[in-house]
Amino acid sequence: MKKIATLTLLLAITFSTFAADPQAKKTVKPIDLTKATFLERVFDYETNPNEWSYKGDKPAIVDFHAAWCAPCRITSPILTELAAEYGDKIYVYKIDVDKEPELANKLGAKSLPMFLFIPMNEVPQMAIGALPKKSFREVIETFLLKDPEPSSLK
Repeated sequence: MKKIATLTLLLAITFSTFAADPQAKKTVKPIDLTKATFLERVFDYETNPNEWSYKGDKPAIVDFHAAWCAPCRITSPILTELAAEYGDKIYVYKIDVDKEPELANKLGAKSLPMFLFIPMNEVPQMAIGALPKKSFREVIETFLLKDPEPSSLK
């Protein structure tokens, strides 16, 4: 009986903590994109095929991946961590190339994983292959956020 009372008390404290701080429940995760959401949130290549025009309001990383891709499975948890760390500063998007072959083909995703790094008001850059978390941070801070001295190097 004492164990049930203790468990009930712990659950009550946990729930009251989340109720008091609604932000505690929010976890920023990578956002899955389809062709339609890519056209809406990132780049409408159908309307404007000859000139890059990013539609977002903050920099982004687009991860082209597949479930069968071993290097993709290595970078996936890294991107989830980075989405949580930089959630208010960047978007982390994911595109499953098997579910969106037209989109993958249009953007040249032939080797996986492939990452499209999109800064604000500049031309995006691509990287292919699994990257360590430190490399992602350097790109985020120096290229996407334009921090001249990234925290990963401080």
